[in-house]
Amino acid sequence: MGHTETYLGEAAQIIAKLDRQAIGRMVDLLVQTRTQGGRLFVLGVGGSAGNASHAVNDFRKIAGIETYAPTDNVSELTARVNDEGWETVFAAWLAGSRLNAQDLVMVLSVGGGNRELNISTNLVAAIEYAKKIGAKVCGIVGRDGGYTAKVADVCVIVPTISAQSVTPLAESFQAVIWHLLVSHPAVQVQPMKWESTTGRQA
Repeated sequence: MGHTETYLGEAAQIIAKLDRQAIGRMVDLLVQTRTQGGRLFVLGVGGSAGNASHAVNDFRKIAGIETYAPTDNVSELTARVNDEGWETVFAAWLAGSRLNAQDLVMVLSVGGGNRELNISTNLVAAIEYAKKIGAKVCGIVGRDGGYTAKVADVCVIVPTISAQSVTPLAESFQAVIWHLLVSHPAVQVQPMKWESTTGRQA
């Protein structure tokens, strides 16, 4: 039971250390985006791309925010990678989606992007493009958050408890935090299925 106890213990420590104020500011940013008719674009690579797809569903269905992820269209994604390169794939996709100042870009990432280390440079380029356009940027990231944490309007950093569990816990807590966001009373506009059956036979 050694690893199980360690992993769950680290998860408990992360919950205790999460920045509640940053989460609150992200709630405000999501409400602002919806109120002004903006869209939400969720960016992630690797496991975070899978999280982005799930988050798109929740923000659209539960929060009533028009939301998209470039990684949901593998044909366009790979065409852009093949023809133009990996680094510009998200920025070019945002440009093709006519990103504007009313929109919000959400980055899900373990490291947040780092051009100097040549890690997730497509996230860096996308954030740079969003800031140039005047769109807001938020993020849920691990470690020190990299470029996302440096320049985002709001960033929730998943605290590092152990260098051996950075990736699994960062990606796990992306899901914890976005589910917190979509179920927040200020953000949620549609009931969730199981909660709406309370008191009834399932």
